[in-house]
Order: sequence, then C-alpha cells, then structure tokens
Amino acid sequence: MDTIPILPARRMPPSGKAPAGPPPRGFALFALGFRPFYLGGAVFAALAIAAWSAMLAGVHAFAPAPALPAMFWHAHEMVFGFGAAIVVGFLFTAGRAWTGQPTPTGAALAVLFGLWLAGRVGLWVAPGTVAFAIEAAFLPLAALAFTRTLVRGGNRRNYPLALALWLLALADIASLWLQARGHDAGAMLACRAGVALVTLFVVVIGGRVIPMFTTNAIPGFRLRQNRQVDRLVIPAAVLGLAAGLLPVPGWLVAALSLLAALVLGARVAGWRGHAVGNRPILWVLHLAYAWLPVALLLQALGALGLVMAGLATHAFTVGVLGVAIIAMITRTALGHTGRMLVAGRTETAAYWLVAAAAVLRVFGPMAWPAGYLHWVWGAGACWVAGFGLYALTYAPRLARPRVDGKPG
Repeated sequence: MDTIPILPARRMPPSGKAPAGPPPRGFALFALGFRPFYLGGAVFAALAIAAWSAMLAGVHAFAPAPALPAMFWHAHEMVFGFGAAIVVGFLFTAGRAWTGQPTPTGAALAVLFGLWLAGRVGLWVAPGTVAFAIEAAFLPLAALAFTRTLVRGGNRRNYPLALALWLLALADIASLWLQARGHDAGAMLACRAGVALVTLFVVVIGGRVIPMFTTNAIPGFRLRQNRQVDRLVIPAAVLGLAAGLLPVPGWLVAALSLLAALVLGARVAGWRGHAVGNRPILWVLHLAYAWLPVALLLQALGALGLVMAGLATHAFTVGVLGVAIIAMITRTALGHTGRMLVAGRTETAAYWLVAAAAVLRVFGPMAWPAGYLHWVWGAGACWVAGFGLYALTYAPRLARPRVDGKPG
C-alpha cells in the first residue's frame, strides 16, 4: 500500500494533554491553506443549505438574484463553492507535506480566499459578467499554485490530482458559460461533472489514507487488501462516474455503475470498517467511503428507472462528499493545529448529524415518496447543524496559531 504521511500525529506527554503553558497568541487564519478554506467552506455549507431549505419552503426572500436560477445556484455552489473550497484547502495543506515546498500563505492565501468569497457573494447578489469572471478566476489560480508546488518538489505521482483540479476549474467555467447562454441542461451537466471530479478525490485520497490511519491507530488491525481490486478501483470509478455523465444507453450506465459499485464494495469490505469500534475519527472515514458503492448502485438503479435519478446524485453529494468532508476537516484541523487526533463530543455530534442528513436525503424519499420535501428539510436541518457546529467550534482554533507553537 502506497502511503503518504499527510497528517502526522503529534507526540503528547504521558498524560495525553497538551504541553503546559499559555497558548500562542496572534492571528493565524492565513498561516496555511486549510485554515480559511475549511472555516469558510463550513460556514458557507451551513448558510447555503439553510437558504436552499427556505427557498423550497417558499420563502423567496432567501432566493439569489433573479438572474441566476435557484436550482443552478444550489447545484453550482455546493460543488464549486463548498466542495472546491475544501479541496483547495486540503491540497494546499497536503501539498506542503508531500513536497516540502511552500504553498500559498499570508497575503497570497488571503487573496485567493478573497476571490473565493467574492465569487460566493457575487453569484448571490449580482450574477453577471463581473461575478462570473471573479468566480472563473479562483480555481485556475488555485490549480496553478498547487501545480507549481508539485513541480518544484518533483512530486510527479500527485500530478493526477493537479490535473483533476484543473478539470474542476474547467467544469466551473463551463457551467457559468453555459448558464449565461441559456443552456440550462449543459450547465447542470457541468455541475454534475464537478461532483464526479470531487468524488474522485475521495476515491484516491481515501484509498491512500484510510488504511494507514486505521492501522496506525489500532495496532494489529488486519485489513484484507486485494492488489487486483486496488488496481481496478480507479479505472472502475472513472468509468462508473463517466457513465453517469455521458449520453449512453441506460443499460450501459447501469452496467458500468454496477461494476464500479462491486469493485469499490469489495475494497470497503476488505477494510473491515465495522471492526474499528468506538473510534469516531476512524469510523466516519470508513462510512464516507462506504457511500461510494451505495451511490454507484443507486446510479445503476436510476438508469434503469427503478429509483428516482436524483437519489444517486445526493448519495454522492451528501453521502460521499458530505461525510468525507466533515471527517477530513476535523481530522486535518486537529492535526495541523497541534492537537490530539481524537474526536471529542463536538466532532462526534457533527459526524452523526451529517451522516443523518445523508440517510434522510437519500433513503427517506425511497421509504415515503409523498413526504419528499419533509425528508429534504430534515436532511437540511441536520446538515446545517453539523457544519454549523464545526464552524462555531473550530473558528477560534483555525484563527489562532498552533497550540504547540509550530508554524502552519
């Protein structure tokens, strides 16, 4: 298994407590990429879904500017607003660990975060040429910064992640361009392509770190890893995700999606996530990855007309991405602020809330289709509570220097 030490655990004294002494003072929000983008992403995730839930309830005061259709705003912002912020924050942080080279910090990081924030505000209050231009600038600049870090460090094995970030930027630009020209279906397809690309980040990064995190935390834990399955995971995932985007017959979408579900399901079963016990910081990662075969199976069933097509989309967005994101933004924030890699009550509550949002949003409408909006509102409430709890708890941690006094 190829492993990368993204989040080295901090050595603690025998008591398990942080070193004695007053915590470092100062403002450190722009000391490393995860800080502003995790906080901004979490706050936006809560606010955006609260607004979307209000719109579905008929409260038009919470709708974006009339120039931007509400459904497109929701789809675009959850992948290119929320999802992209977390991806960029993670890659800027991990990229430094992978290469030993600097990633944007200080003023450069503040400018990039400002672009991201301006894009969110612009698309809400005054979508148009200026807002689209600001939004279209963020991901290419972030991709350029990340690519330069990999090139300077000679880290070729992560070039595919840089390529995926560039493709995410292209999908964002395409969605805006198509929407501006009235091609609503094409714009929504570009948003779905963005979901597929962020899902691939989960497939790749999760495949690297989840086994490592598990075996490091539980000495003697036995993973059943099959090299043939591991070799098939990425090709199968790419085919399965692409099948949901391309204009191909439903039977072919179902076949490719089912194949990917079986391969990823075999990996999940081999990782034995059910055996990690009462370790929330571990089981939440396994749970996020387990949503992958579930989402692909629902995509296959949707292609055959056996379930509502939108259920697979939300299995990917709320199940895979939502659970994976809350898992990683807690774990990486703990490690990179110098704290113990242990999920407390706040983190565990956030995990359960986002996990509940996924179950309600995906399986609720299957159980009671007539109560569709009630399931959506229930899922939205859990989502807002989960990411809102993270934002409130982690805001001071992300804004202050590491508790161990180290840089970053």
